[in-house]
Amino acid sequence: MINYPEFHKAINLSRVAPWHEFLLDAVCQKLKTYTHGELEIWQSLILELPEIKVKSLELNKSVSIEAIRPLSLDQKKQLTQQLKQLHPWRKGPFNLFDIHIDTEWRSDWKWERIQPHIGSLKDKSILDVGCGNGYHCWRMLGEQARFVLGIDPSQKYLTQFSIMQKYINNPKCHFLPLGIEDMPEDMGGDGFDNVFCLGVLYHRKDPINLLYQLKNLLTRGGELILETLVVDGDSSTLLVPSGRYAQMRNVWFLPSIKMLELWLKKCGYTNVRTVDVNQTTTEEQRTTEWMTFHSLKDFLDEQDLNKTNEGYQAPKRATFIATKP
Repeated sequence: MINYPEFHKAINLSRVAPWHEFLLDAVCQKLKTYTHGELEIWQSLILELPEIKVKSLELNKSVSIEAIRPLSLDQKKQLTQQLKQLHPWRKGPFNLFDIHIDTEWRSDWKWERIQPHIGSLKDKSILDVGCGNGYHCWRMLGEQARFVLGIDPSQKYLTQFSIMQKYINNPKCHFLPLGIEDMPEDMGGDGFDNVFCLGVLYHRKDPINLLYQLKNLLTRGGELILETLVVDGDSSTLLVPSGRYAQMRNVWFLPSIKMLELWLKKCGYTNVRTVDVNQTTTEEQRTTEWMTFHSLKDFLDEQDLNKTNEGYQAPKRATFIATKP
């Protein structure tokens, strides 16, 4: 599913070219130590996908792929069944040959909130940490980035990405099944122009260390775009859930906006600013036929949608932008 020759060509045309051998070695080591039990099934699924000629591609306003000839009802039914073998689809939506993959998250809404604040991505080398199935990577490519790399340890997400890449077929966008811990400790002057980290920080036991790791993956003058759960309060406010938060087991720290700004400054970032604050709604995160498990509405207090079932403040997300000096 990883097109190693195309990855080699693309990264060698980017500012992070010196790191291509390191990254490929990291993937090799990762796959030696862990391979999902269904990976061979997923690889076979990709090989069985129909060959469909693409008429047009939209990545700037959505992720939509149109065929030269419309699919028949039987073709659409068969392809839909193949795609649903990779349930759940979390990030999206995607429009693949008039098949609307209605994902749990309206990730397009998140992108619309972030995009006006990030400046031009044209000709930039970009890393998306915890990219899920790569939805935002495609949107970054739609902004004319030179090289986009998404990393996420989930091999199911790699498969979902690979399905889109089969038809989008763009050598500038790649996915490696890696975690942040598999990346170089410090990329120095050969780091990325932009590092995105959306919806990851609160899952980390050591958020301060993550902020340092992200900074070390940036080139000097590069920008971090960080989106995470926050709580209301001043610079001393920090929520540490005693158990679950909105039914999630692995939520460790939810800082206030002011505290997270302070964390970023303490970690050596400059030009720190909060560019968006948004309470997640049940229209943005919900159950669909492509993600049939419980979703946000099941995790909120029925009597007060501003609280989780556990009595905490309902999910609110903020986006921060900061510069590596």
